[in-house]
Amino acid sequence: MVNVVPEPSARPLSAGHLIVAQLEREGVRRVYGVPGESFLDVLDGLHDSPVSTVVTRHEGGAGFMALAEGRLTGLPGVAMVTRGPGAANAFIAVHTAYQDATPMLLFVGLVPVPDRGREAFQEFDLSGWFGSTAKKVVMLDDPTAAARVVAESMHVARSGRPGPVVIGLPEDVLTLPAGPSGKVRPLAVPRPRAAEAELKELVRRFERARRPLVVVGGEGWTAESGQELMRWATRHSIPVLADFRAYDAVPHDLEDNGAYVGSLGYGRGDHAARLLDESDLTVFLGAPRGDVLSDGYTRGLDSETVLVLPGDAQGHSGRIDQFVSAHAPSFVLDLVTTPASPDADVAWFRAAGEAHARFTTPAPEPASDDDAHVDLTAVMSVLREELTPDAVITYGAGNHALWPARYLPHRAPASLVAPRNGAMGMGIPAAVAASLAFPGREVVSVAGDGCFLMNGQEIATAVGHGAVFVALVVDNGCYATIREHQEGAYPGRPSGTQLTNPDFAAWARSYGAYGETVTSHRDFREAFRRARASGLPAVLHLIQDPVVRAPATAG
Repeated sequence: MVNVVPEPSARPLSAGHLIVAQLEREGVRRVYGVPGESFLDVLDGLHDSPVSTVVTRHEGGAGFMALAEGRLTGLPGVAMVTRGPGAANAFIAVHTAYQDATPMLLFVGLVPVPDRGREAFQEFDLSGWFGSTAKKVVMLDDPTAAARVVAESMHVARSGRPGPVVIGLPEDVLTLPAGPSGKVRPLAVPRPRAAEAELKELVRRFERARRPLVVVGGEGWTAESGQELMRWATRHSIPVLADFRAYDAVPHDLEDNGAYVGSLGYGRGDHAARLLDESDLTVFLGAPRGDVLSDGYTRGLDSETVLVLPGDAQGHSGRIDQFVSAHAPSFVLDLVTTPASPDADVAWFRAAGEAHARFTTPAPEPASDDDAHVDLTAVMSVLREELTPDAVITYGAGNHALWPARYLPHRAPASLVAPRNGAMGMGIPAAVAASLAFPGREVVSVAGDGCFLMNGQEIATAVGHGAVFVALVVDNGCYATIREHQEGAYPGRPSGTQLTNPDFAAWARSYGAYGETVTSHRDFREAFRRARASGLPAVLHLIQDPVVRAPATAG
């Protein structure tokens, strides 16, 4: 049990109001949710609170917004939904936060305690539903424990391997007096560092290695940790790869940085896979060697391996020669003070950098003169020139994500929100949260037509709460990822993958957002500038050739 220290309270509060007061004490700035009668007392507490309530149009959108806030700020994002159907709708975000190792709190209103086990209206088993995909599931049955439960849940969500915590709120308990104890002090989150002996052992491994490789991932990277790692790796000719959807862990193009050589997982370059195969020492910083990173558990499993993760080796497969239980970004600040790899293969290092440059440089001219369809590679060329250095990029899952993942560099931490578990519908809610969390930063979301309409209604939330971003909706009239699989396995037999789409630009304007349709790459730059200058959430409807599946060359 974690020790919590109560703070003096000016007046007794209900359990619902104390939950809000403790969220304030924890530094939470906003909660996302769809209201429900099961947690009215919490909503009442939010009425006079500095914590703003972002009212969303679907619980899935609320969950993804909370997840995005956790990913971008390091403080668990908070979502609130009602029982039964509301909780079911939010489940996708909890699964994503669990597989992505992102801190998040989901509060779920529940039936009154006397009604439990009677198949009451919208009753369900909280632990039965969420127990397999949340880091912890808690039931608030004691009103006097309200502040402690919030504090401990925030601590659990952030500690070790981050993840989601689900808190059940029985409707009747929320209105009961919480007693005199009041708020409690937030619990400190440990950031363990490596022991000196562990660092010395790692140095010896680097000294023996000819082709050492670093793979970065996970949460909590800062400008300092990312920049220091890249300068150290460049100095010692050690290539650095990023885990799938963790591309913003380190800066890609510092002036004195030649070490970043791409990412692993879906959409990776062949050169990145070769590095994983050829490395004689692979050091994983914050990322386990998992399914997607290793091309389905087929690459790099037998190379000498050092694993640096907080807590345990959850999610890792294959060899482990040294395990360091540490917070990877903090570990880096010790690592960069050590010597490493005096005999590193410089030619191997340089070849990796050259291959990465070829893979991530868009073709200077579009592959086609087609004026009826937008060439996404040309769009990425424009964005590389137009975006601010700290722009936040969001996207969900689908082939549309191949282009930004490949061509858009990340120069600042907390500049990417995308699902590592392949959840569709995340891009637009993430863009809303990114704009609210960082109102001074540019936000761009790249969405497929299928992905967009899974949570596109949150454009209404953006308009209502002043979130500003540009969403690029790539319209090819199908679920392209699955269609591509069908074309390989069942050629000439597309089935269940076609889409009928609206006029997305007109649709956006109906919400009070900016909307414009673009049918040629030649028109994109000015359309993007108009959308950005509108000061509104904006949708650019990009008509893509329906036969295009990915960037033209594999690299």
